[in-house]
Amino acid sequence: VPVVNLTDPNAKTQIVKACEEFGFFKVVNHGVRPEFLTQLEEEAIKFFALPQSHKDKAGPSDPFGYGSKRIGPNGDVGWIEYILLNANSDTKTIAVFRQTTPTFREVVEVYMEEMKDMSSKVLEMVAEELKIEPKEKLSKLVKVKESDSCLRMNHYPEKEETRDKEEVGFGEHTDPQLVSVLRSNNTEGLQICLKDGTWVDVPPDHSTFFVIVGDTLQVAFLFQLLFQYLYITNLK
Repeated sequence: VPVVNLTDPNAKTQIVKACEEFGFFKVVNHGVRPEFLTQLEEEAIKFFALPQSHKDKAGPSDPFGYGSKRIGPNGDVGWIEYILLNANSDTKTIAVFRQTTPTFREVVEVYMEEMKDMSSKVLEMVAEELKIEPKEKLSKLVKVKESDSCLRMNHYPEKEETRDKEEVGFGEHTDPQLVSVLRSNNTEGLQICLKDGTWVDVPPDHSTFFVIVGDTLQVAFLFQLLFQYLYITNLK
């Protein structure tokens, strides 16, 4: 997995190269405090540990809110539960916050702003390297009020043993947005598809972020950048 240091003067060149060759890269020296990430993870764990009846009050997902097993509008399912929030507060997002602690809302709102800043920085580097002017042409799509930016918190419960098939956490897919910024804890299971069709495991790294080229960014550059197929198995 390509690693990009955001403080490196050559970061923008490295980012575009990684996008063209892999559609996926790891970001280090991102500036987000480790203790803040730990707090966010702790709050998410607390929510997913609540009784099912309580979590259901934050749903159903439409698409925002709490959801379980059903992924998207096409009938896909996975061994997963999640919270999907609009990064620009709407009525459903506020309704979800009513079922959580004040601390949960506080850290989630800060996290969403941190991710907007990081993704904007990455997109501006892409624009600079590809000589797109103004350099904010892409990043402004993340920060405008009408943006479709969202935060998804996934929890993959301990899998059930089945004789006929492996439990899938989140099946093969691409992401529709410009980019996705992914952080995982130390749980394994994420895979990406290489150009030759080979699926490879991505070792977890809770201190970094993975940036994934989405369908929108890939189409915007007439297929110059490689969008990434993702797959998540439920190993534990």
